[in-house]
Amino acid sequence: MTSSSTTLSLVDTDPAELAVDAIVIGVHSQTTGPDATSGPAGTLLLADGAESIAAAFDGKLTATLALLGATGGPGEVIKLATLGTVTAPLVLAVGLGPEPTGAAPAPETLRRATGAAVRALAGAPRVALSLPLPDNADAPAVLRAVAEGALLGGYRFAGYKTTPQPSRREPVAEVLIAVPDAADEAARAEIDRATAVAGAVRTSRDWVNTAPNELRPPAFAEAVATAARAAGLDVEVLDEQELRAGGYGGITAVGQGSEAPPRLVKLTWTPVGETNGKRVALVGKGITFDTGGISIKPAQGMWEMKSDMAGAAAVGAAMLAIAALKPSVTVTGYLPMAENMPSGTSYRPGDVVTMFNGKRVEVLNTDAEGRMILGDAMARACADGTDYLFETSTLTGGQVIALGKRIAGVMGTPELCERVKVAGDAVGEPAWPMPLPDDVRKGMDSDVADISQVNAGMDRAGHMLQGGVFLREFVTDEVAWAHIDIAGPSYHSGEPTGYWTKGGTGVPVRTLLQLVEDVAANG
Repeated sequence: MTSSSTTLSLVDTDPAELAVDAIVIGVHSQTTGPDATSGPAGTLLLADGAESIAAAFDGKLTATLALLGATGGPGEVIKLATLGTVTAPLVLAVGLGPEPTGAAPAPETLRRATGAAVRALAGAPRVALSLPLPDNADAPAVLRAVAEGALLGGYRFAGYKTTPQPSRREPVAEVLIAVPDAADEAARAEIDRATAVAGAVRTSRDWVNTAPNELRPPAFAEAVATAARAAGLDVEVLDEQELRAGGYGGITAVGQGSEAPPRLVKLTWTPVGETNGKRVALVGKGITFDTGGISIKPAQGMWEMKSDMAGAAAVGAAMLAIAALKPSVTVTGYLPMAENMPSGTSYRPGDVVTMFNGKRVEVLNTDAEGRMILGDAMARACADGTDYLFETSTLTGGQVIALGKRIAGVMGTPELCERVKVAGDAVGEPAWPMPLPDDVRKGMDSDVADISQVNAGMDRAGHMLQGGVFLREFVTDEVAWAHIDIAGPSYHSGEPTGYWTKGGTGVPVRTLLQLVEDVAANG
């Protein structure tokens, strides 16, 4: 199953004269000042880019929008029939919050607003955006944000319905972005980049949203490998026999309870030409469905465990974008895949498993399976050789309890954790550094093995930290590493908001790409 696609293009035509089905403008909330226009619902100020539209309404546009209930709040959407005042039959005003002082709205504000606007215009084949785009050093980041918001807000998973749904409108097919100079090469480069990046996010979302009976480990591995080969990446896929022979005890143990055997997919991007010599490894958890195994989960909400492979989906999709963006740094992705099922062949609490790096793990909870497959993949990445290792996974419910549904937790080498935070802030995928306390590790000492899988004495206290402490055991000393726990941000179960639709979000594809480009530029 794949989602419908939206195309982007730049135009420098007067927005009031564009032959489109709708035109999007921005509105700010404003409470004071001589230019404020008051109405029953509050006070509004038109954002830059809406000048010609406002002129066509003879200065009555803000008052009319206010009568319709507009407040300018972030992401608010108000539609207004133009009745021939401009070429487009419909104006959509999207709220941008208070007017920023001396600058354009923050890129994330515009990204979310654009996503909300394009989603609200589903069913309109052709839409134009006339939003504030600064003519300064911030221009590339702002244009990138608008373009990404349009492509991601317009996403809709194809789904499995057998009959047409009258209420289901197709996503906007074409989005035109009004800019001062549509021929500007830098602006066109931003559109090309946004198309590649958003395309990767949409692919990640598609994989996460696919029904788990259709994306078991062999099928997931084949889907990733096929897309990667088409993108020009080097591909290696290890099946269950090769995993067993290679000593991947964690992946093998978790996967042995399912009739759909595990896989490890390795994807490599090798740049052509001069590089800074740095190497990056990306590792993503690929549990295609997580019942908890013998330590079975409660039934309520278990259907969302189809998203337990969101880390692998993000890494696989990021590698596709890397092939398109061609950064001057070697990048290798590792996607361990397994299905965690209860059966007569499942691994058990009490088992001792020998991992890829030779460490022996005492299993205390089969629902802590993600760290088992990741330990093998991270050890393999270090054995292959890398300078930086970024791992991402829907690892713990503790992340959601500590940081909520929007902010990822990040643990590992302090300097690299800070780098992840900066990258996440830049792209609108926030992450917060967390500690790896010694007392958490001490409680994971095992009487019979090198380490236990969880800290039994703490139970679920510090649950997110326990996962990070365990994974640290599989990273060699010379490798800088960061573990990004996306249990909350990877899947959105509520109503659509901003450029997030219901289901998989594609987090942290854009963070990983930002990090790779940062390493390529700065080492």
